Amino acid sequence: MATKIRDLMTTDPIVCDTSTTAAEAARRMRDSDVGDVLVEEDGTLRGIVTDRDIALRVVADGTDGDEITIGEICSGDLVTVSPDDDLGDAVNVLREHHVRRVPVVEDGNAIGVLSIGDLAVTLDPDSALADISAAPENN
Repeated sequence: MATKIRDLMTTDPIVCDTSTTAAEAARRMRDSDVGDVLVEEDGTLRGIVTDRDIALRVVADGTDGDEITIGEICSGDLVTVSPDDDLGDAVNVLREHHVRRVPVVEDGNAIGVLSIGDLAVTLDPDSALADISAAPENN
């Protein structure tokens, strides 16, 4: 069984600049079948934006997704993990910070994203979350 974050993380995350519009970020998520993009400013990881963030901070507020940038809506208090951290450490980070996804950073560069679904598939394969996370796309 996998024991390190490196073994479970999604590699090659989508990374967008803070000036990217929410609509463009949503299109990139859709086209890549992912639920998040990492947000950088001047090459430095600044935050993360999820599909839920766009739904709640843009759509629900009646804001035009082509007019607001992800730099304006991203979660700025960024928590990260290392690819060589233990899976138990990742569980603790997600729990402590009440997040569903966390960027994986190595040598200052974002190299992946670890989600609660990734963990469920490995650590609790009989759970409903594992079933949902492992299921094929249904759109």
